[in-house]
Amino acid sequence: MNAIKETHFNFPGQTNYYKGKVRDVYTIDNKYLAMVVTDRISAFDVVLPEPIPYKGQVLNQIAARFLEATADIVPNWVISVPDPSVTIGRICEPFKVEMVIRGYLAGHAWREYSAGKRVVCGESIPEGLKENDILPEPIITPTTKASVGHDEDISKAEILKQGIVSADDYAQLETYTKALFKRGTEIAAKQGLILVDTKYEFGKVDGQIYLIDEIHTPDSSRYFYKEGYEERQQNNEPQKQLSKEFVRRWLIENGFQGKDGQVVPVMTEEIVKSISERYIELYEQIIGEKFVKPANDSVLNRVEAGIKAALVNL
Repeated sequence: MNAIKETHFNFPGQTNYYKGKVRDVYTIDNKYLAMVVTDRISAFDVVLPEPIPYKGQVLNQIAARFLEATADIVPNWVISVPDPSVTIGRICEPFKVEMVIRGYLAGHAWREYSAGKRVVCGESIPEGLKENDILPEPIITPTTKASVGHDEDISKAEILKQGIVSADDYAQLETYTKALFKRGTEIAAKQGLILVDTKYEFGKVDGQIYLIDEIHTPDSSRYFYKEGYEERQQNNEPQKQLSKEFVRRWLIENGFQGKDGQVVPVMTEEIVKSISERYIELYEQIIGEKFVKPANDSVLNRVEAGIKAALVNL
């Protein structure tokens, strides 16, 4: 299948190579990153055995579009997108927090609320709300990177007390996060979507804060469909979501949740094709344009050539 499962390139000036769950990242001259968003797919912290054609392109192109659409709010790490599955950008020293912002009571925040908590990451949530209700105003619920295991909730007060981020920088991160979320919400609304919650990562180079990583993709954000939202809330029905939740559901239905002793179900050609088609649907719904498949069948050659050509211009 025409999918990028993994890459093993060697570029002029290459100083490092890192293989993440879904990305292959090449460091160039210790100044730039060439990030290949592969078609690997992960769920429950496990990389599934089969790649999903066009998934990497979908995520990379959504992120590129939103980074471009928010560049007037905060500068970002991107220098060029030389291939549908590749982004080249500057290396930033990342802040050790992820800025999670929530406009609705969903996911982790709802689980905490339903367990009786009314303060999440130092943010108060009023009584009387139900799952997926809109919050009085968006709240920032940061997480800090755990050295082992999952990211952990943390409050602004604790971030400042521990000196993880300086007070001045944190104030700027908050301002950027709220402005980005507002812009993302406006863009989503034009597509008949609600941006429920999302996360942003930031880094610094030469004293300048940059927005890094991906933004507003279905892997980093939760979207609801606007149409029917109110009715579903009134009837206590689950909201129609736009995310990769359908992959998790398929795995659960087939007895896999990433627990010890569980085996990933067989990913038939039919299943792989259906997941690929769903990712393309996600792209078209979020971006509002037809997804264009690249003409070149030799995907690895195309990606390598695109990166090499872009590196010449750095």
